[in-house]
Amino acid sequence: MIDFVEGTLAYLDTDFVVVEAGGIGYRLFCPNPYHFVRFEGARTKLYTHHHVREDAILLYGFPTREERDLFRKLLDVSGIGPKGGLAILAAATPEQIVMAVQQENVAYLTKFPGIGKKTAQRLILDLKDKLTAFTPSAFQTVAATELKAGETAASALQEAVDALEALGYSDLEIQKVRGTLSEAAKNGAGVEQLIKQGLALFMRG
Repeated sequence: MIDFVEGTLAYLDTDFVVVEAGGIGYRLFCPNPYHFVRFEGARTKLYTHHHVREDAILLYGFPTREERDLFRKLLDVSGIGPKGGLAILAAATPEQIVMAVQQENVAYLTKFPGIGKKTAQRLILDLKDKLTAFTPSAFQTVAATELKAGETAASALQEAVDALEALGYSDLEIQKVRGTLSEAAKNGAGVEQLIKQGLALFMRG
């Protein structure tokens, strides 16, 4: 089991980063690889989840142990696989996810990509009593206002994505810039700003 990888961040792509350690480049799939763009060429450390399936052996990387452990909790929910878990963590902070589950906020959870009402209810049922370990240490100071901010960011992101689709951009094109737009939404960017940023990213190719 690989618990973390520490080395030089060699490069990043739309859904993964590559960390060079001991002459080996480890590809780590991340919720938002652009979170690490400021570390490109520098030494960094990612906490990992080692996922094995019949046709692949994959590594998933996270900036903190808490985020990695929350990802593992999400994988325990029926209907949520690694891609779904990454999408959830890309769309909100761990604090917002934990609070939404503990408050049984189905409306907030269904804003995540691929999460319908039934999956949101199953997520609450399966995890509500299993996230108490997160509360005292990492998430003790989270206030309801942060959850509201997360709802606003998710709503702005979805409106911007809908607008880009209406302008004729494909789902594949939008997925390539979604991580960057999600990070901008979390930092307070409005719908119009997100649309402009998305168009600028498309222009750059």
